[in-house]
Amino acid sequence: MQFRKFLLMGALCTLAIFTKAQEKTASLIGQVKSRGGEAVSAATIRLQNATNGAVTDQNGNFKIQNLKPGSYTVHVNVIGFTAQKKSVTLAAGQRLSINFVIEESTEQMETVNVLGRTKAQEVNRQAFNVTAVDATKLYNTTLDISGALDRVAGVRVRESGGVGSNFNVSLNGFSGRHIRYFIDGIPMDNFGSSFQINNIPINVAERVEVYKGVVPMWLGSDALGGAVNIVTGNRHRNYVDASYSYGSFNTHRTVLNTAATSKTGLTLQISAFQNYSDNNYKTNLRTLLQNNMEPDKRAASVKRFHDVYHNETLIANAGVVGKSWADNLLLGITLGQNYKEMQTAARPEAVYGQLHRRGNIVMPSLKYKKADLLPGLDVTINANYNLGYETTIDTARADYDWDGIRDPKVSMGERDGGGHIEYRNNNGLATAMVSYKLSEHQAVAVNNVFSTFNRKQDNLLFPDLNAQNVPKRMDKNVLGFGYSYDIANKWSLNLFGKYILLKSVVNSTNNKNTDHKLGYGTALAYYINPDLQIRGSYELTNRMPEANEIFGNLENEEGNPLLRPEKSDNLNLGLIYGFKVNEVNRFSITANAIYRHSKDFIWSRIVGGTGPRRDYTTSDNRDGVRTTGFDGEIRYSYKNWLSAGATVTYQKLLNLQKHDFNPNTGAYYPEESLVYLDQMPNIPYLFGNADVSASFRNMFAKGNNLTVGYNLLYVNRFWLDWPSFGNPTSEDKLSTPVQLTHDLNFVYSMKNGRYNVSLEVRNIADKAVFDNFALQKPGRGFYLNFRYFINKS
Repeated sequence: MQFRKFLLMGALCTLAIFTKAQEKTASLIGQVKSRGGEAVSAATIRLQNATNGAVTDQNGNFKIQNLKPGSYTVHVNVIGFTAQKKSVTLAAGQRLSINFVIEESTEQMETVNVLGRTKAQEVNRQAFNVTAVDATKLYNTTLDISGALDRVAGVRVRESGGVGSNFNVSLNGFSGRHIRYFIDGIPMDNFGSSFQINNIPINVAERVEVYKGVVPMWLGSDALGGAVNIVTGNRHRNYVDASYSYGSFNTHRTVLNTAATSKTGLTLQISAFQNYSDNNYKTNLRTLLQNNMEPDKRAASVKRFHDVYHNETLIANAGVVGKSWADNLLLGITLGQNYKEMQTAARPEAVYGQLHRRGNIVMPSLKYKKADLLPGLDVTINANYNLGYETTIDTARADYDWDGIRDPKVSMGERDGGGHIEYRNNNGLATAMVSYKLSEHQAVAVNNVFSTFNRKQDNLLFPDLNAQNVPKRMDKNVLGFGYSYDIANKWSLNLFGKYILLKSVVNSTNNKNTDHKLGYGTALAYYINPDLQIRGSYELTNRMPEANEIFGNLENEEGNPLLRPEKSDNLNLGLIYGFKVNEVNRFSITANAIYRHSKDFIWSRIVGGTGPRRDYTTSDNRDGVRTTGFDGEIRYSYKNWLSAGATVTYQKLLNLQKHDFNPNTGAYYPEESLVYLDQMPNIPYLFGNADVSASFRNMFAKGNNLTVGYNLLYVNRFWLDWPSFGNPTSEDKLSTPVQLTHDLNFVYSMKNGRYNVSLEVRNIADKAVFDNFALQKPGRGFYLNFRYFINKS
């Protein structure tokens, strides 16, 4: 009944969209370029006798919809350029195109009167608790997406080692699969290990949006704790952006982004990248109990000897752009492969010398987008299907230790039983979104995301066992409806609902488990003045267990088919304030408070094993977890050459399960749990970072610039296990120690950014750093990067 009401509301909403779409309003589109032909982004487009306006994107394009027929004066303003205006007359139903060519103004270059905002800055002004990272400012670094995220307040990226290692993003206390990842609004659930945020270079993105807690309806997700959206954008029509870097531990990274677009709108877009590293950095073994090693070896630092990683990925799209019936229509293919040697299990007591993983991605895709298909009506459609495979190979008859010596044994496999099973997690995805602007300030939208999972296993060692494989299938649909009311620089309101339906097959009789959940939320922002915004958001959200949580991943995670869906009340309160002093000093302050109350919280715990399989993970439900905390960021800039900032995050996750479960009886113990109201283990609770950079224009030659930057990262000590276990002051109590690292970078750009050379020094003090207990990350490293960029748009 609940679903029928929701479906009826959606039908009425859709009917309203197409009914109102027939009303005859006008729209204005265009592009702003410099006298030299370069697209001008962040230019403010304002209509003198109307409240409508826009800001140009990275291609210099703008669009203003739902205008009443009549005469207007269009004003264009942007820092560093002379203001310009034109008069236009719009008829009912007309879609008028108007272009501007503006000239640079040396007088305005020395001011900080910012008349336009970048797209990232506009995203940050949403009612949602969101932070957008301008990726374009990081193109001359060797960072990947996860490295950029690690500098965002409230976000902590935890890796188990060097390049290509397992990663876990903690976002306001929620982590792992509580967080969803998207690329251009398309879920990345089915992309496989060849295409993950810790192997995607930052150059692929235009910006990275981080939604904390409440996730907008248009992302079509059942995320519990937040979402990360990688926006690639279409920055240029004809360009080449290529870079190569080499660094410590034999690390190589190559990135190529290019596009060619004809005057008729035919386009070919290619992104390709590769990562390689031996990851042969030193590991300190003083904290480990290697019983079969000599004491002097146990105390020494040894090199990792079996940790090579490499991946190669190609993303190609071909189609048309800029048509009256399609802003873009692209057919694409994503091809990729990865190879990963595994040095340890979940903890380093178990050491491997031949165990490794291979995988690939073969994913055809379709992308379609059209704004103003009818006046005020926007349509977006995406579809893809991953045909790739993953396999973990463990066929060696050997045992290894940190000395790298191979000890032969009779049985197969470095782990219990060994194995060589190839599995295909055939994932399909289809998304569709229709939005309509009801009036100048109001809009409605309908969004649907359907995904399917079907794991097919092939036991290459024992093919006869394939007949015993239990079907592992899952279908999920997320249907969302939204309404928004917005008055620029005054206030905005978002209301939304999500209906989630899950069907899964978990046994050999093909019986289907069906579950459905309804969630809803709102986000509100109010501007005390144009530079001071307060905002709040609330969501009752649900998350269905993921395929790997239910079925396992055939590597180091055991499945749990009895997992229950999670439910959480998420509340955010925040403010954004920007101000300037003496016209040359700018400040911005962002602060957020969070509250989460989660039921049937799914958490990953380490399960102790024996022999080579010392540790693996599995997922369990806890009756409840309450999260409270805050995060904040302050930034300062002086003119256009000095920038500094700092972030801090504090979060407390309390266990609300009052009684422990007894697996032997299938009931709860009557006594109150020792860990009731304990801080959840193995989750950082206090961390932050700071950075400062200085840019020097026309260094050594006109058009050549030098930028020097510094970054600091701090993570406070946190317990591996429940705080109530053992003596908190004991040296034997397992914890991840305080982390404090320092990084430096130098970037020299020539010919106005055409040629770029950068040098990075990471972990300058060469401290032993850990994101997870006893799994040491690389020490001090040096990285040299070369980048070439040319734009013929």
